Amino acid sequence: MRTGFAVPQSGAWATPANMRRVAVRAEELGYHELWTFQRVLYPVGHPMGATYRSVHDPLVTLAYLAGITRTVRLGVAVVNAFLQPVALAKQLATLQAVSGGRLTAGLGLGWVPEEFESAGVGFEGRGRRGEEFVEVLRKAWTDDVVAHRGEFYRVPPSHVDPKPSPVPPLLLGGTADVALRRAGRLADGWVSSSRENLSEIGSRVAVVKEAAERAGRDPAALRFVCRGVTRVRAGAGAGRRLLTGTFEQIRADVAALEAEGVTDVFHDLNFDTAHVELDAGEAMRRAEEALEALAPRL
Repeated sequence: MRTGFAVPQSGAWATPANMRRVAVRAEELGYHELWTFQRVLYPVGHPMGATYRSVHDPLVTLAYLAGITRTVRLGVAVVNAFLQPVALAKQLATLQAVSGGRLTAGLGLGWVPEEFESAGVGFEGRGRRGEEFVEVLRKAWTDDVVAHRGEFYRVPPSHVDPKPSPVPPLLLGGTADVALRRAGRLADGWVSSSRENLSEIGSRVAVVKEAAERAGRDPAALRFVCRGVTRVRAGAGAGRRLLTGTFEQIRADVAALEAEGVTDVFHDLNFDTAHVELDAGEAMRRAEEALEALAPRL
């Protein structure tokens, strides 16, 4: 099991200084990967919650972290397919270069209609759009001459260079069976959402693996990444959600997730609303405590 940590990205604690402190200490402690997420806008009156109210751009954040770390991997879970795939391919290829090949790229379909509207992209047909997006992205990363004419995207014969080396692992998100099967057919792995019921994650892993096998791919080669919505609480008892409780309980939960086929867990305090709403100093104090207590045991 590989263990990662999400950097401060949402709320008052998400400052460049705190991003640096978490990134540097996580690398010292042996964490496998640092993670970010995307939220472009927060529609007025939307009930999605405090986590999404103020969020830094994930790729700019990773580029900053690339310059202050050396070995820890850098992941985004996820950027969404309302972006333009060739432009995103260029950004990710450059990020792979400046980080020395440490990038993991997660891609999702998106679920906020207003973000699609603001990007000038239709919300309908997201599944088909997502599959074509992956196709264009991979062409941009690997083909000497990139050319594409599809339902959603057109790319005239062009050179899109430099190529990323190595090509970043590409993970797909999603919770519906059709999305899980898509990950098995097309991606290097699957990443769970913040709303995932972790007590059922084993069944999600099984769907992805079955789809990979049906597509003639090796299920054992895939990564299964759990966004660990980690909530440190005293006295969490029967009926508690996985990754909610004491540090000892959370560590036991990580082991249980490994038994369900999860290969990577990253602890994400950005999705603990109580944490995001703390003042910056207290949020960082608690984050540093969690960073130390949940570190990989080398």
